[in-house]
Amino acid sequence: MKNMKTLIAAFIAGLGLLSFTTTNHDKNEPQKETVSVAKGYEVGDEAADFKLKNIDGKMVSLSDFKTAKGFIVIFTCNHCPYAKKYEDRIIELDKKYKAQGYPVIAINPNDATVQPEDGYKQMIDRAKQKGFTFPYLVDEGQKIYPQYGATKTPHVFILQKENGKNIVKYIGAIDNNYDNPSDVSEYYAQDAVNALIKGEPVKMTKTVAIGCTIKVKK
Repeated sequence: MKNMKTLIAAFIAGLGLLSFTTTNHDKNEPQKETVSVAKGYEVGDEAADFKLKNIDGKMVSLSDFKTAKGFIVIFTCNHCPYAKKYEDRIIELDKKYKAQGYPVIAINPNDATVQPEDGYKQMIDRAKQKGFTFPYLVDEGQKIYPQYGATKTPHVFILQKENGKNIVKYIGAIDNNYDNPSDVSEYYAQDAVNALIKGEPVKMTKTVAIGCTIKVKK
């Protein structure tokens, strides 16, 4: 009888342990799923507005640009060789399309503790050195780039205002040759904006962004 009681007690304890393990596993599952499905925007999605600090110390939102028809949002930074190669072309995009309603909004998504060259002071210095004609915003807390799904610097998201919403029309690279602007044969970002200005559909809506990985705080 004593052996039987011992066996029953062991069996009950085992069931309790199994229930505890199963319960903890179930609690963890949704967290894993949430991380895996956070992929950012796709073409046709509505992009949420943001409020980020510019190099002049002022907070900037897309809603501040009352007369804009859309935006050329570019995640870029100071240190990345790819981003540096594109700086002059980004300036040209802004000069060409800002007057037509599509200004460039540059955002630095990198964490400065991981890459000190991308610190706020360094952003101010770089913008002054290159003569940036557009806002250069810092993604403090790294909350905005995951919403967009940016993975590289540079990474372009072209938006168009439709019924008060900012709709994603193009995602990807600026063009097809980061190294030499003279050898570019496909002007992805430029072609997309030109189509939107003409009221035409964007033919190439998504390309692969080429650049440095975004530096995330550990």
